[in-house]
Amino acid sequence: MKVILVLLDGLGDRTYARLEHKTPLAAARTPNLDRIAAMGANGSYHALSPGRCLPSEMAHFLMFGYNPADFPGRGLLEAAGEKVPFADSDVLLLAHLCRVGIDTNQRAFLEHGRDAIPGDRVFLSRFYKQISKYNYKNISFRLYQTGRNDAILAISGNVSPDISDSDPVLGKSPIARVMPLARTKEPNCAAKTADALNHYLAWCAAQLKAPAADPGTRKPAVFPNFLVTQRAGKRKPIIGFGEKWGFSPAMIASGGVYQGLAMELGFDFTRVRDSADPGKDLAERIQTAIDDPDHDFIHVHTKVPDQVSHRETPKRKAEVISALDSGFSGLLNLLETGEKDILAVVTADHSTPSCSELIHSGETVPLAMAGGAIRKDPVYRFDEIAATAGSLGQLRDADLMYMILNSTDRAMLQGLCLGAHKRAYRSENYPAFTMNKQKGSRQLS
Repeated sequence: MKVILVLLDGLGDRTYARLEHKTPLAAARTPNLDRIAAMGANGSYHALSPGRCLPSEMAHFLMFGYNPADFPGRGLLEAAGEKVPFADSDVLLLAHLCRVGIDTNQRAFLEHGRDAIPGDRVFLSRFYKQISKYNYKNISFRLYQTGRNDAILAISGNVSPDISDSDPVLGKSPIARVMPLARTKEPNCAAKTADALNHYLAWCAAQLKAPAADPGTRKPAVFPNFLVTQRAGKRKPIIGFGEKWGFSPAMIASGGVYQGLAMELGFDFTRVRDSADPGKDLAERIQTAIDDPDHDFIHVHTKVPDQVSHRETPKRKAEVISALDSGFSGLLNLLETGEKDILAVVTADHSTPSCSELIHSGETVPLAMAGGAIRKDPVYRFDEIAATAGSLGQLRDADLMYMILNSTDRAMLQGLCLGAHKRAYRSENYPAFTMNKQKGSRQLS
């Protein structure tokens, strides 16, 4: 049986008076999603625990059944996905240019964040080149521009990822001094790494100068004068998804961080582009998953609901969700005809409120599972509130993967162990007992 996990990034939201006290998902027209919900079992899901606000990369990591303590960090995943050169001993951070002001106490505060800095990738590359390399006390810094105003900072030497962020994210907030984390197991190394990074950021502030405008072009009114960093990471040994759960996994997504996650967890990855038609994009990705002959667990991803939540209104999010619903017609048809043996799982990684200072929020998201050995419940709507009446109840973290194993008849009976490693799934790949190789044994006659 093939598992197709369709994840609508940032789908969950809050209720709004302007939407008659509905969430954007509940206000959207979603006949295909509703039909999938009506065919199977429903519930609510949180990749950690309700109320915890998760970034997408961590939510995915936890959703795939991994421990938070093993998370390698967003910086590492982004670096791997963007093919930034680094050593396993390096610390990797997200970085971007911004503009800061100075208050009466001489504190730097954020005036213009990542998206508020004007200019295309080529224009901003002039600034990134000004601060691309730096050395301080046997610790070296290399800055790689990976997008318009996105970069990876690689730190080499005797360094630790257990350091805090400098980026406050919210405008008009003070830039944070980088600190060693309080509970680090390597306090001296973390303290030296934080100190070196603070010196690098101060050096960047001194180096960043507005380049002369090209002849015939206007000089931008705002130019960057600071670099901020966040979400340090370092490569960790991680059990591959296939070994952990017994599936042959693949992932279809458009973002570099998902490619990095796929690489670190052992998924085969197909990177796709987002067009102006999210429904068509999703339909094509799902069809690719349906037609895939080589994998039996395929993660299909779209970032669109999350992006709209950050930039537009609840009403616009509802419209985009309606457009995405059209992308499920092929999967729904397959489930209804039973032409292929498929377990369809539809959910989100986290909630992204359309109107909030929170980047992501901690509410649960809806989960629908159809096909396979699934109980059919009375839920007939796919939304955050309707899902709570479903037979799956409220699932958390690795519960999702265990339910997928159970629903595909692959789950191992608890306490039973074949071979040296305890596994969550039934496997034929264990040492077989052979009579003629056991000491003192006699051949059966």
